[in-house]
Amino acid sequence: MVIHAAIRALVIATALAGAAAAYAHAHLARANPAAGAIVAVAPSEVTLGFTEKLEPKFSTVVVRDASGKQVDKGDPRVDEVDPSLLKVSLPTLTAGRYKVEWRVTWSIPIPARATTSSASSNSAVPVPVSERIGA
Repeated sequence: MVIHAAIRALVIATALAGAAAAYAHAHLARANPAAGAIVAVAPSEVTLGFTEKLEPKFSTVVVRDASGKQVDKGDPRVDEVDPSLLKVSLPTLTAGRYKVEWRVTWSIPIPARATTSSASSNSAVPVPVSERIGA
């Protein structure tokens, strides 16, 4: 009886640990500029905020123009002060549509990736874009 109770407790503990690990995925919580945003002035960087601390070695972000060309400065980085933030610097962008692609890994090494679109306009004229998030 004691053995069965110990095995039962171990099975329950393992199941609960697995459920907690599944819940602990890094989800995009915020972005600057926001997904689908239309901005009057081009930002100098893109910042993505996630729900978990990111692993710097395995987390990256790329910004592409409408033709698919990478337009960021190639310096993706996890913020040293807040490791849930992923950033990349941008040169001065012209008006147009831009897609942000990211791949992140957090303390539980399961990668997640997605894309989103946003626009930058050096004038006050809105540039229509559509939000697109997917793996």
